[in-house]
Amino acid sequence: MAVQRKTHLLFLSSLFLSLSSICSPICAFTKEQELDRISALPGQPTVTFSQFSGYITVNEEHGRALFYWFIEATSIPYKKPLVLWLNGGPGCSSVAYGASEEIGPFRIDRTGSSLYLNKYSWNTEANILFLESPAGVGFSYTNTSSDLIDSGDKRTAEDALVFLIRWFSRFPQYKYRDFYIAGESYAGHYVPQLAKKIHDYYKEDSHPIINLKGFIVGNAVTDNYHDGIGTVTFWWSHSMISDTTYRSILNNCNFKDDNKTSKECDDSVNYAINHEFGYIDQYSIYTPACIQLQNVTNVRFLRLKNTLLRRRVSGYDPCTEHYAEKYYNRPDVQKAMHANVTGIPYKWTACSDVLIKNWKDSESSMLPIYKELMAAGLRIWVFSGDTDSVVPVTATRFSLSHLNLTVKTRWYPWYLDNQVGGWSEVYNGLTFATVRGAGHEVPLFQPKRAFILFRSFLAGKELPKS
Repeated sequence: MAVQRKTHLLFLSSLFLSLSSICSPICAFTKEQELDRISALPGQPTVTFSQFSGYITVNEEHGRALFYWFIEATSIPYKKPLVLWLNGGPGCSSVAYGASEEIGPFRIDRTGSSLYLNKYSWNTEANILFLESPAGVGFSYTNTSSDLIDSGDKRTAEDALVFLIRWFSRFPQYKYRDFYIAGESYAGHYVPQLAKKIHDYYKEDSHPIINLKGFIVGNAVTDNYHDGIGTVTFWWSHSMISDTTYRSILNNCNFKDDNKTSKECDDSVNYAINHEFGYIDQYSIYTPACIQLQNVTNVRFLRLKNTLLRRRVSGYDPCTEHYAEKYYNRPDVQKAMHANVTGIPYKWTACSDVLIKNWKDSESSMLPIYKELMAAGLRIWVFSGDTDSVVPVTATRFSLSHLNLTVKTRWYPWYLDNQVGGWSEVYNGLTFATVRGAGHEVPLFQPKRAFILFRSFLAGKELPKS
């Protein structure tokens, strides 16, 4: 009997230690983490995973603070990688797009009153950190008004690195964890620039706290010249513009320097947008447009700084972004998310027109950074939704072709549910993939295909050939 009791006690002790080792990173939160923990969002369905949100100050002198929303994996988060998601613009919110209509666990209903679950949320595969960047985007703020009119690539990357270093200090259980960066659109600048900052910061460190393994970007602004040529080619090849306008744009626009524009170029592009496109969703040319946004005008594509609000669909509803603006401006939602604690003197919006219109520095090409980070051994994937006309697949292919990479696996169709999900080509150092039937925000239009893409990326495996 004593032996049985001793055995039983040893078993319970072993079980306790086992559970403690599982729970310690996910069940016991520090005081600082508890302050940021979200008990539940208004209208939220019941979930098993933990979520946190709040602010990290990145510049005390100017009072710049970035807002984050961190969503742990649905199961065994202590074993799964950490992924930072960034949206572009520049000036658009990762809470509005990435979290609320693309890869996050929740979707917002039409009334902005409740949430429902996203079946293909990426937090089934990883812990996801959404960042509203730079200051002035969404809930992120600055106490120095001039920061809003002199933002640019360089400071955005610097602030994001400071944010990460301080975020890992707040969440030390994620130090040394496999870390990836993901994003889309103008995050085609943010993601590789931040990856380079991290790589340079830890270049001499054999065991870095931020254990960067790679990045994945979609419909990404990559190289001004080749993106520009590729965009106009997409317009023409998809019958959006006439032969006359196509020739006029090619003849009159200086794709090598978009700061050196001309009246002839502006006239040609404006004629295409205002007279030949028709009222379509330029971010998804074969799906319905949101009638509520019919009077909004697009700015010149050459600067790739669109004042149009990003309007997407999942099911299909092209006005989904309006629901985010309803929801995140609710005082009870902001309280639950520990947001707007300083009383920002403007409404939360999906994109900041001030930042978009006053962006100061923008590198002309990301290709040199790609070369450097490929040489460093990072895993790099680039994907394109093939119905986007803003940063289209032709633009990305033109840009990547000038890396002159060696083909490892020739162009092939990849499959999901016995249907072609897209096409892919694998190079030494980089994987390129298209997602069939997806617009600018790939996970919104093709959530299951985007999910398989993400899962393959994390696993370091080629997309399924059958």
